[in-house]
Amino acid sequence: MIECDEGTRTWVLRTAATSYALRLTDEDVPRHVYWGPALTLAQIAGLGTGSRPWWDGFNDPDEGLDELAADGGTRYWPPALQIRFTEHTRSVEWQYTGYTIDAPHLRLEFRDRHYPLRFTLHYRIARGTDVVERWLELGNDGDEVEVVRADSASWVLPRWPGYRLSHVTGRWAGECALRRDPLAHGETVAASRRGITSHHANPWVMLDDGTATERHGEVYGAALAWSGSWRITTTRASTGRVTVSGGFGQDGVSHRLGPGDRLTTPVFAGLYTRGGFGGASREWHRYVLGHVLPHPGETRPVLYNSWEATGFDVDVAGQSALAEQAAALGAELFVLDDGWFGERTGDHAGLGDWHVNRKRFPDGLGPLVDHVHRLGMKFGLWVEPEMVNPDSDLYRAHPDWVLHQPHRRRSELRNQLVLNFARPDVAAWAHEWLDTLVTEHRIDFLKWDMNRPFSEAGWPGEADPDRLWVEHTRAVYAVMDRLRAGHPALRIEACGGGGGRTDLGMLARADQVWPSDNTDALDRLDIHHGFGQVYPARTMSAWVTDVPGFGTRRSIPLRFRFHVAMSGVLGIGGDIGKWPEEDLAFAREQIALYRDIREVVQHGRLYRLRPADDGVTALQYVAADTARAVVFAYRPRGRFPAPEAPLRLDGLDPAAHYRDPDSGDEHSGAVLLSHGLPLRLPEGDYASTVVRLNRI
Repeated sequence: MIECDEGTRTWVLRTAATSYALRLTDEDVPRHVYWGPALTLAQIAGLGTGSRPWWDGFNDPDEGLDELAADGGTRYWPPALQIRFTEHTRSVEWQYTGYTIDAPHLRLEFRDRHYPLRFTLHYRIARGTDVVERWLELGNDGDEVEVVRADSASWVLPRWPGYRLSHVTGRWAGECALRRDPLAHGETVAASRRGITSHHANPWVMLDDGTATERHGEVYGAALAWSGSWRITTTRASTGRVTVSGGFGQDGVSHRLGPGDRLTTPVFAGLYTRGGFGGASREWHRYVLGHVLPHPGETRPVLYNSWEATGFDVDVAGQSALAEQAAALGAELFVLDDGWFGERTGDHAGLGDWHVNRKRFPDGLGPLVDHVHRLGMKFGLWVEPEMVNPDSDLYRAHPDWVLHQPHRRRSELRNQLVLNFARPDVAAWAHEWLDTLVTEHRIDFLKWDMNRPFSEAGWPGEADPDRLWVEHTRAVYAVMDRLRAGHPALRIEACGGGGGRTDLGMLARADQVWPSDNTDALDRLDIHHGFGQVYPARTMSAWVTDVPGFGTRRSIPLRFRFHVAMSGVLGIGGDIGKWPEEDLAFAREQIALYRDIREVVQHGRLYRLRPADDGVTALQYVAADTARAVVFAYRPRGRFPAPEAPLRLDGLDPAAHYRDPDSGDEHSGAVLLSHGLPLRLPEGDYASTVVRLNRI
């Protein structure tokens, strides 16, 4: 619900359990009023009225309250909006022109007081959640202007005695490391300057007063729906004011708006909860499942991927044999990875030449696809549309298609360069071959990879080369959107050399993401913990692969590997042709178990029962109707024999009784919630268990 008091020019947005309010000042500046537990328009009427006078010439008592912190005048807050007009003018002066409410969408319209530049602040309630989506739209009706910075939103937090910032950091093969640190005074910036979301940070933050836990406490969060370079600035002033401002772009890159041009920023979504970090995660998951994913109601299949079994050494006979073995285990989707096209015998050549290698597949992919379909599985294929090897026919024909700058070397990473999708001819080429590939080979699933960041990001001959930083990402979106529209049954997994492209913008086009190239089960516990703070298990691809792991050299038991992978979207990535019969039998058993519980895992509510740094890590998924629950518990290191403490569960119906179908034990819901579930873990290192609970 959205309400407006036109007398005071106040707007209130009501979500499922919260309220968000803003008001215009006498100078037409949109100013934050309230964000927190639900209040009515009448209750908010007396809050934040009027501007307080400066008592000196240095400290503005209302600084940091703007809904979008614009550069100009006596505003010294880190700017979310910076414009360079003609005549070297830089200040923005708001002039309100009106509003529209098209529930659940509020538009506030402004223009600059002198220059013909229009601003529209967008607010939209994600129905059924406590998430508010915000973004900015600029429209230029005059001479060219330079947009130095255009964030999507500034979020203002209440005054607390202290603040704690939660976010994730990482690197390739070590993504999603959760950090909870006291918020420093000044500006704390999380960003990617790589042209992709990046492995090193992820575009979301959460803030609390330092006392929130998994179960209790006020938490504010904000997440950006963008898959290119981005920036989120959390500012804490000496006055106690804290804001979070974020959007696409990076320092040194600007946007030029000519006459008639428009610029629309990505959604920067925010939420408030009193349910602690667990409540915040469940609210983000509800939002992703209800408002972001293209097919949220689907249950993702168990897949088998051939990469670790064969690498680049692929052919029709070998892949057909793997497909038979995968189907016998219970896999439902077979994915042929790299090496099927061009002269792709290693990572040094062939990218860009997206035609089937006839030496390896003499009759094309058709016989393999038919074989996979006859086995009762869907067929998937690895692609990397945005990349090209210099050793390729495509590059030899179109060396100008890559990102490059005059008189500068073309830096190669993984022996490849980045194609400039901002060029219409490149984007059209990509859609054409992808559409042909999916059509002719009846492809059910694409693993869309992106194995390096931007470098030398230039566009010789283009009047505004900086626009490629935004237009490349938008063109990738457009190709995906068009491909999916033309092939409604096609499903996509997003990959960026692992977790380099995990964000809400990509999840609007992908059915799942690959969180990391690191499949070591122990490392994955930490990766999954950070990933699940915002993104639901329904989107998290997790494979069981061979040991020792390629990076850690750890040899982890198959049981533990399966139980970790089963807490997301289960996949198998090992060389199953070499597995002993004992392991194959266990795999069949665990895949059958996963297929029984995956509806709860992929669509249920997540409760983190014990933290990842405890001796025992445990999490629980509960179906929306509380009729079923699944508990995962892991103890990486054995301890001197001692009784395990009961595992206190969450989210169940206290009036119900639940049965464990494997042990036959029955439990009172109230006892499970207040006392806990007896935990029976095997002795030794890498102990794990999966417990099913069904309401009687």
